[in-house]
Amino acid sequence: MPSSLPDVVLWSIPAFVLLTVVEMVSVRLRPEEGAAGYSTRDAATSVTMGLGSLVFDALWKIPIVAIYVAVYELTPLSVPVVWWTLPLMLLAQDFFYYWSHRGHHVIRVLWACHVVHHSSEKFNLTTALRQPWTSWTVWPFYLPLIALGVHPAALAFCSSANLVYQFWVHTERVGKLPRPVEFVFNTPSHHRVHHASQGDYLDRNFGGILIVWDRMFGTFVPETKPCVFGLTKNIGTHNPLRVATHEYLAIGRDLRAARSWRERAGRVFRGPGWQPAPEPGGAEPAPGTAAGVAPVADSGPVGDSGPAGQEAVPASTG
Repeated sequence: MPSSLPDVVLWSIPAFVLLTVVEMVSVRLRPEEGAAGYSTRDAATSVTMGLGSLVFDALWKIPIVAIYVAVYELTPLSVPVVWWTLPLMLLAQDFFYYWSHRGHHVIRVLWACHVVHHSSEKFNLTTALRQPWTSWTVWPFYLPLIALGVHPAALAFCSSANLVYQFWVHTERVGKLPRPVEFVFNTPSHHRVHHASQGDYLDRNFGGILIVWDRMFGTFVPETKPCVFGLTKNIGTHNPLRVATHEYLAIGRDLRAARSWRERAGRVFRGPGWQPAPEPGGAEPAPGTAAGVAPVADSGPVGDSGPAGQEAVPASTG
């Protein structure tokens, strides 16, 4: 029964702490040339963001669970929670996680939530804890699973398992793994690319557990050169409140400066680097705070800060 599913995040906390300590010690004893390494203030900010996300996710969970339960009660379908359906639900959740993660990179109002996870210029296990406080933007991506009869508690379990898996891929201490593993699964090598701010690495490798979705949908790029982590325009602060809200504030500034409703819609729903076309016979429109870099197709996650799965229901580190 769904109520008997374990809280995998709670059970994994000791492993999170142990692995983080091991990584910190290894970085101190055997630093790698060119690696981003650790910063005390940066790590503290990441941990603070993670703790804050637990509080805010508990608040957002109330209306989200209510919607999920309502949809589940209305659907005539029901997927039993048994040993052979759980792997299928995990696979389906990972598929929808890919599209949620991708959407949070190419739609600016969604990027405003996810940018938090990409705001560190370091890349280590504490980076996995740097989670947004505004995860209300994620739940619509999983409604199809609920409508297909997946119990909300089963979805929460799958999302938590996805979150736990992604913890270990946030590290520079693990190189490339054997080719079959790299081909199928999200790995530290693939996820370093995802967190890199170089133009040819932007908006790539969105997979949670599996990297095959990126291979299928044209968003996969292998790690071929050292990654520079952070945003295309870094925010330069360790203030958690600023980290959590800076892109929302940038959207507000752009909306105030917009000269038409079409531009306002673009500032919210187009890519983070979107800029309105110049008016005929006029000068280039004054850019707001977006930096005009482009995504998998044309606009990359830049916004106020440039270049990010975690939600309580469901969760994600991205």
